[in-house]
Amino acid sequence: MIQASFQPIDISIKLAIAIGIGMLVGLEREWSQKDLGTRTFGITAMAGTLSVLAAPTIAYITFAGILLIVAMAALRNVHDGKQVETTTSAAVVVTFVLGVLVGQGHHYTPVAAAVVMTMLLSLKPALTHFAGGLKVSEVRSAVLLGLLAFVIYPVLPNRPVDPWQMINPREAWLTVVVIAVLGFANYLLLKIYSSRGLYYSALLGGMVNSTATIAELSEFLALPKENTMPVAIVIDLLTIVAMFVRNLLILAIFARAAVITAAAPLTVMTLAALGCIWQQRKHGRSYIGDVKLSSPLSLSKVLKFGAIFLVIEVIGSIGQRYLGHFGFLLVSVIGGLVSSASTAGAAATLAIHGKITPQTAGLATVLTSMASALSNLPLLHQQIRQWPVTRRLTILSVAIVVAGLVTMLLSQKF
Repeated sequence: MIQASFQPIDISIKLAIAIGIGMLVGLEREWSQKDLGTRTFGITAMAGTLSVLAAPTIAYITFAGILLIVAMAALRNVHDGKQVETTTSAAVVVTFVLGVLVGQGHHYTPVAAAVVMTMLLSLKPALTHFAGGLKVSEVRSAVLLGLLAFVIYPVLPNRPVDPWQMINPREAWLTVVVIAVLGFANYLLLKIYSSRGLYYSALLGGMVNSTATIAELSEFLALPKENTMPVAIVIDLLTIVAMFVRNLLILAIFARAAVITAAAPLTVMTLAALGCIWQQRKHGRSYIGDVKLSSPLSLSKVLKFGAIFLVIEVIGSIGQRYLGHFGFLLVSVIGGLVSSASTAGAAATLAIHGKITPQTAGLATVLTSMASALSNLPLLHQQIRQWPVTRRLTILSVAIVVAGLVTMLLSQKF
């Protein structure tokens, strides 16, 4: 039964939201030069709101009419020899549904959905370009990520499975998945932005894998050219900065209480590195090219990372048990030479279970980051074989690490 009257203020608000949603989507479609534009989408959203206010039956009938209009528009395009605009047709249907939600009294859901849908519609050129450049290995990586997160993770036991109560498979796997997600997300960003220059490549690559990025970019530095030193400083320190940020982010995700200890030293080292980069800001921008890092997600890489994570977690627990606080910190320094991300994840996991204190986890993340920062120097020297560059980078890297150590000691004291 159709209601006899409505509250004017309530109806005004609902109509305003519905028309706003329709016009938002319609403006994008009109800007993209589609047949259906602002007025059509605005009326469609308003039809959804008014029909559900009238009665559910009328909403069903109106929806059928919307589908008929969409079908007629598609048939006209076929008759005129034009391409059928399936995306626009789907947007019309969704806009009607959003109008229905507005009529039912929802505000956030339809508005948020309209914004997201408009964003997806406007990103067609970028998404098409990105999808066209995808490799089979990258598609497999995305599928593997879904397998790790949504298939394997739920079936793993959520309890320690070893006699020493050290390994919880589900929690360990969650750490592996989260770090893999961070690496894959930054890999995608690297794929998009690396062609913009060396700085983008070094920063985004460092978030994926600082050692692999140094290995790739140092090959560029090994080519004959003048004044290699400023460029080498920039790429090495940018990868270090990215690694600092990534490790602090891992700690924040799993053990936020430990961030208090790690934040000050890592921030000081990051600022010191950025200061050195600022001095070299006029150099290294002429390089344009892709950094060809392989995807951080493959079955072998995930298993290798998981194995490193478990080894560090077990050895760290043993070190903490028999050598105390300093035992785990020693393991963290050694772990930084292999994988600082794994070490940071292991420290956070142990802190969650109370096997180490949050303070120890924070200190371990700082120390493993320092070790990882220094471990890039031999690799870079092996590629470019220029002692002045290596000497200068060593001085700067050691100075950055010393600044972090001083900050860490002062923060512990006060």
